[in-house]
Amino acid sequence: MPTESWYPPSVVSSPSSSRPTTPGASSSSSFGFSRPNDRPSSLSNVSPAEAAGIIAMLKDKSVDELRNLLSDKDAYQNLLYSLEPIKTQIRVRDELRNETLQLARENLEKEPRIMELRNQCRIIRTTELATAQEKLHDLERNKGETLKYYSPSSLLHRLQDAMNQTDEESEALHRQLLDREIDLPTFVQKYKKLRNTYHKRALTYLAAKTSASG
Repeated sequence: MPTESWYPPSVVSSPSSSRPTTPGASSSSSFGFSRPNDRPSSLSNVSPAEAAGIIAMLKDKSVDELRNLLSDKDAYQNLLYSLEPIKTQIRVRDELRNETLQLARENLEKEPRIMELRNQCRIIRTTELATAQEKLHDLERNKGETLKYYSPSSLLHRLQDAMNQTDEESEALHRQLLDREIDLPTFVQKYKKLRNTYHKRALTYLAAKTSASG
């Protein structure tokens, strides 16, 4: 009595055949171990050594056993999972799954520490970093002011102002003498000192200006 197969037509032998195709027949590659609904291209992943092992397992089975594989899904599954390549694949899958779960657990265990570090970074960014940036800005501003204050043009300008101030003090002292506000000896002493200072600054100014323009 014919049995109803749960395999696709490409897997089951032709109805004209009185027995299932044997492993050595030309249709052995389509017989056997493609799982239902698998694409034929998946057979290309089977290495010659693995295919030889599958054939060796099937060649000693009786016709009834082979026919049972075609009609009994549980029998097919049992045979499939007894194959060494399938066992290897399942073992690798389980190892990868366990490793993934372990990594997930470790990541979850590290989450509180990650949150703590994130909070610390936020505190540093909002307090310590802000203070350091403000101090840096102050230092940069002081640096700019210092460089500007001691720049050649600034030094020449301040030296010119000092010369003008000394000249004005000399004129004021001369007016005091004319107005008889000071005596002549005092005038000579102070005026001589002021003019000496003025000429020193004037010479320094000329030398600095000449050096800067050169």
